[in-house]
Amino acid sequence: MDISRDIPPEQSLIEYPCHFPIKVMGAQVEGFCAAIAHVATQFDPSFDASTIEQRPSRSGNYLGLTISVYVTHREQLDELYRTLTTHPMVKIVL
Repeated sequence: MDISRDIPPEQSLIEYPCHFPIKVMGAQVEGFCAAIAHVATQFDPSFDASTIEQRPSRSGNYLGLTISVYVTHREQLDELYRTLTTHPMVKIVL
């Protein structure tokens, strides 16, 4: 069941277009931030990688990123989430 399709657009709590923040967590390895910036740019060509907020875990093994992507419709946001959650470097997307 695809819940996103069950909610009519007029009942959505998100008003499009908007800048939408997404938290992405993965191992703190070289290239993680650049990989997430690349994905974000595929969905928002105006995305600026310098705006990525980074927060390392206490142990330093993981890195939490917050990206703010300009989305114009629900399908774009849904596909961005799907792309991020299937990325091999990503552990969690919120």
